[in-house]
Amino acid sequence: MFKEWRHRRAAQRVKPGDGRPLKRFRWWQSLSRALFHLRLMNDDGRQMVYAVDVRHQNQSEGHVKAHLYLDGRHHAESRVPAVFPVQGGTVEVRASSFGLKRCHYVTAEGVEFPLVPDAASAEGRRARLDRGHPALSRWIGFLSVIVLVIGLVLLILQLAEQVTRAPEGVAQYVGTFASPIDLPAWGNVVLGLATVAASTERALRLRYNWLLDGGAG
Repeated sequence: MFKEWRHRRAAQRVKPGDGRPLKRFRWWQSLSRALFHLRLMNDDGRQMVYAVDVRHQNQSEGHVKAHLYLDGRHHAESRVPAVFPVQGGTVEVRASSFGLKRCHYVTAEGVEFPLVPDAASAEGRRARLDRGHPALSRWIGFLSVIVLVIGLVLLILQLAEQVTRAPEGVAQYVGTFASPIDLPAWGNVVLGLATVAASTERALRLRYNWLLDGGAG
């Protein structure tokens, strides 16, 4: 029920577009923009080309906006999470701190299909790596998970140490806890950069886990 209510709220946020043309993806926008495409057939058999354009760094009023284009023209816009009505269903867009965690076409029957990333985008290049070198792609994905797990474990250890050392904490009940791993300042910086890179890599594949990727944010 909550999911349906949230879905309706997102659909109500959609505003009509202004008809401006879709701008081509530029290489320097790799970390600041996501562009996905969807091809559908309308009732008379004509192909319709949708595009979802999200500018991660171009925030309005403190939130990210997703823009829907139809046949190259601005058709609608909404803050994320967004639910755009399209031919035969909806396009759902959700963002994380590192990119997109969802950009899917959901049919009226509930069947889901991920949109195709633009070939020039970072998501498109990551998808091309997955197609051309699947073994390497799997290893990169596995490494990203390992980095995030290590970061999460160290975070839990540090939090446990801080809580038990608080003047009026839980130490009087459970005793103090000393983390067995004490990274130097440079080690924490390196680990922080590695976790950001790992979550960004997963966002390029629309992978998201609230514990791993949410904790990294």
